[in-house]
Amino acid sequence: MSIAAEREPKAPTASPRNQQLLVTLFGLYGREHQGALPVAGLVRLLGDLGIESAGVRSAVSRLKKRGVLESVRVGGAAAYRLGSGLEEIFHEGDERIFSPRRASIGDPWLLAAFSVPESQRNLRHQIRSALTRLGFGAVTPGLWIAPAFLETEARTQVGRAGAAGYVEFFRADYADDGSGPTMRELVASWWDLEALESMYVEFVENHREVGERWASAEPASPQEHADAFADYVSMLTQWRRLPYLDPGLPVEYLPEDWHGVVAQDLFRTLHERLAGPARQHAERALAISSGD
Repeated sequence: MSIAAEREPKAPTASPRNQQLLVTLFGLYGREHQGALPVAGLVRLLGDLGIESAGVRSAVSRLKKRGVLESVRVGGAAAYRLGSGLEEIFHEGDERIFSPRRASIGDPWLLAAFSVPESQRNLRHQIRSALTRLGFGAVTPGLWIAPAFLETEARTQVGRAGAAGYVEFFRADYADDGSGPTMRELVASWWDLEALESMYVEFVENHREVGERWASAEPASPQEHADAFADYVSMLTQWRRLPYLDPGLPVEYLPEDWHGVVAQDLFRTLHERLAGPARQHAERALAISSGD
């Protein structure tokens, strides 16, 4: 029996934006097809996610305007591929998304210090945006902090922003003599842990039922592969932002019952269970669309 047939009706929830789902598809399957996916295949796969062809066209159009996608022809058929340089960024993101690291107490911190002339305020914004996307916390407007294992990634992102000459990186430890705030208190002031926790809670609430449903079912039939595909792509689309917003802070510095740990365990379980069947469905749909 299809897993879909066993689902209980539930109230509609806000779905990830069509553009985000489209980017997820390219991240998962585009690179194994020379970076390009046929238009017919994209329409078919996004249709399996409940998006009509008009929604697909709208999402593609917006991503083309942003330079994320570009039109190509593959075997005479219309297709889209990732924009120039984006495959490298996707590869860099794989480890962050699928194997996020977490620092331990005693590990060094990475400080990013920068001062930008007022005449280049736009560059200042780019630096802050790059550090925010990596999960850095703000100590002061010109001093940001994160676990030290993010150094290579931070240097790469700052370099892409054209700001390498304005940012200095330092490795540091907290010299705590017992008279000042604790590291846990400082972490809570540098990061918006409440907002991050709420996103983790939302992820767990949205996908706990999916985890329970697949815990006792092994996707076997083509329809079950399609069900696995829909669950997996939706789950990954919501998840892939979280490892960037959470830089991997030591759990000892986080609030009690931190949902980030629960969410990571849930993601890992669903990834291990659904990634394979989802890929089988995607490859079958792409083959049908290309006439193979």
